[in-house]
Amino acid sequence: MNTIHVDVVSAEESIFSGEARFVVLPGEVGELGIYPNHTPLISRIKAGSVRIEKADGSEEFVFVAGGLLEVQPNCVTVLSDTAIRGKDLDEEKANAAKLAAEEAMKNAKTDIDLARATSELAVMAAQIAALRKYRQKK
Repeated sequence: MNTIHVDVVSAEESIFSGEARFVVLPGEVGELGIYPNHTPLISRIKAGSVRIEKADGSEEFVFVAGGLLEVQPNCVTVLSDTAIRGKDLDEEKANAAKLAAEEAMKNAKTDIDLARATSELAVMAAQIAALRKYRQKK
């Protein structure tokens, strides 16, 4: 069977490294599906879940808070400051962070504060959506 090597790396650690049948990622303009022998590509990705169908048919989910994607015919590399395995996502913490970001938006004194809080809110909303999607698949 034809597979592609996938590496998902955060600033702290390697989150996933292995062979996959295909990968689905949150591209800037929509979902990207990557199969073996894909045309080389470099793209930014937005916050959301990376779905990896492993060689054995099982699935792995990883939440990324945006980042970069590099695709070569035999290899996919996802680089993200923040990447969390689906099974490690914590809905309570994500909801608390989302509320804190909403509060920060209300209390923003400058455009920079507002932009920072808006960005944080978008990441937390994407993390909660990824968590719910991960739980549905189980």
